[in-house]
Amino acid sequence: MNEAAVVEVGREALWVILKIAGPIMASGLAIGLLIALFQALTTIQEMTLTFVPKIIVIFTAVIIFLPWMMQTVTVFTQQLFDRMISLG
Repeated sequence: MNEAAVVEVGREALWVILKIAGPIMASGLAIGLLIALFQALTTIQEMTLTFVPKIIVIFTAVIIFLPWMMQTVTVFTQQLFDRMISLG
């Protein structure tokens, strides 16, 4: 295995991580912006107000996207194992 193949595997691994984390991070960002807008409009500056809605939305996003996330990781792992088999 040469350097280019190792770099390619690392690049694909980082891409899989970004694809998996993207929907969850986007949902957390969206609810955070909505709560910040609500706090700015109502002048409620309670720091703990953001935690419960964010936790609920992030857990819901994990439950919704979990099958897709598992499929993405499984496909990447199968491709990685196929590369390992082809080497030896």
